[in-house]
Amino acid sequence: MDAEHESPRLPGATRYAATRYGRVAYTDTGPEGSSAAPPLLFVHGNSASRKVFHAQLADDFAGRRLLAADLLGHGESDDATDPGAAYTQRGYAATLAEFLAALGIDRAVVVGWSLGGHIGLELGQIFPGLAGLVVTGTPPVNRHTLADGFLPTLGYAGTEHVTAGQAAEFAAQITVVPPPAWVIDDVVRTDGRARRLMFESFAAGRDSDQKALVEKSPVPLAVIDGRDDPFVNHAYVASLSYAALWRGAPTVLAGRRHAAFLEDPAGYDDLLRAFLHDHGI
Repeated sequence: MDAEHESPRLPGATRYAATRYGRVAYTDTGPEGSSAAPPLLFVHGNSASRKVFHAQLADDFAGRRLLAADLLGHGESDDATDPGAAYTQRGYAATLAEFLAALGIDRAVVVGWSLGGHIGLELGQIFPGLAGLVVTGTPPVNRHTLADGFLPTLGYAGTEHVTAGQAAEFAAQITVVPPPAWVIDDVVRTDGRARRLMFESFAAGRDSDQKALVEKSPVPLAVIDGRDDPFVNHAYVASLSYAALWRGAPTVLAGRRHAAFLEDPAGYDDLLRAFLHDHGI
């Protein structure tokens, strides 16, 4: 296997935290860093794992503690013991709140990609220590604006059972072309019920109205999207009203797709640092 397709190495050993619906696998650069600033928690998207943030976890954020967790049903985390409750945006947020409590963390900045961004928006409703939120590939929608916020190219995002070819196709849509083997492996590993149940829950209106959330939430918010994202309707995202949007408008990166942080880690991380600096967090 060439270097481009090798599974990325994450700092330190995989750790596990017990939650109501199963163990969460995570990477933690450690609380002993020189910074007293709130940690950054990276939350991956549908059918991926925390490995997508390997470049961010290896970067320097002025000694800040960095965390990345695998969602239940993904990566090295357990499949959920109660899929119907756990595999929803609200369910994932509740699990992450338990995870943070288990680590004794009462204040954090969340960087959420795709589904991870939706989870971050939900987390703001139940975790009062959310100091800032950065979302990428995450149109803030509700059940009525779902078709407006997303382009009609969601592929296998809600499909429970995928073939090997479909997994490779979906991996290319969500990351880079051609997708690394480890990204395809992440899609294959994912509990397919997580894809199906998450979409069913949102379509049924069991998750929050995230359009309304961004209109009212005082939590500093950065929206950073790739111009060529195959899923996001940029016109919709730009048309929304935001209570606390960084720089007053979504940041759209030319030549980037759905996973801008993976395509251009240095440029993306510079934006993260600027967001943190501008808000003093």
